[in-house]
Amino acid sequence: MAKHMTKRIFLLFSVTGMLGATAQAETPVERGRYLVEGVLTCGNCHSPRGPGGVIDTTKLYSGGPQTWNEPTFTVKGSNITPDPESGIGKWSADDIKTALIQGVRPSGEPLAPIMPYGFYRVFTTTDLDAVAAYLRSVPAISNGVQAPVYKASFHVEVPPGADKRMTEADLRDPVKHGFYLVTIAHCMECHTPKVDDRLDFTNGLGKGGQTFHGPWGESVSRNITSHAATGIGEWSDEEIKRAITQGIRKDGSHLKPPMGFDWYARMTDADLDAIVSYLRTVPPKE
Repeated sequence: MAKHMTKRIFLLFSVTGMLGATAQAETPVERGRYLVEGVLTCGNCHSPRGPGGVIDTTKLYSGGPQTWNEPTFTVKGSNITPDPESGIGKWSADDIKTALIQGVRPSGEPLAPIMPYGFYRVFTTTDLDAVAAYLRSVPAISNGVQAPVYKASFHVEVPPGADKRMTEADLRDPVKHGFYLVTIAHCMECHTPKVDDRLDFTNGLGKGGQTFHGPWGESVSRNITSHAATGIGEWSDEEIKRAITQGIRKDGSHLKPPMGFDWYARMTDADLDAIVSYLRTVPPKE
């Protein structure tokens, strides 16, 4: 009797466990949404904004109003909804993935490197597929965006260690996982100073100092290295995570956009912990 009861209990827990795992399993579209909205913050550049720079959530991903006028190009955030005329509705999943990691449209036209495709080379195969799946699932919105203007040849920024695709096995290491997330979130694109229009990864990785103008006024990227005085070396894990997800620094002052803390607030605790683990390893820069 006891033997049969034990077997029934084992089977019950086994079935319950399998049902729970199934219920929690993410579809590619769900994973893609998490990445696009919570990590990549695509809507930060690719969505219209209302008064005060507030994202117009009724027109997500249909093209941003801000203009990047750089020495080598002038562009706006393009329409990345599946609208067939003004968006990417005629693009295949492979076309989207090629644009993400190589910076090339189906027509062969290059994307301006304000689109951080040099950072996206680390994408795992599964996550890259998921992002493409999600972008193909969002509502199509017709919204024509000014075509890019290319003034000169441009270069592609690739952070140290981000020149090849990472694997699922890599992500089991907390620091590597954090590096992966920080890279696809292209944090160091804003938090590294530029010298002669190039990100100075060698001498300034994470040092901050770039200035950004927008509806929020002017903001300057902060030092996110492990430096004790000028960086976040003396911050607690919770203080770092609060800055990422709420835009509040250790001293209580508030960060400004384009830091996407409203988007990052959607990240899981596990992913935030991994990011903190990686940031602790970034060499201090004053």
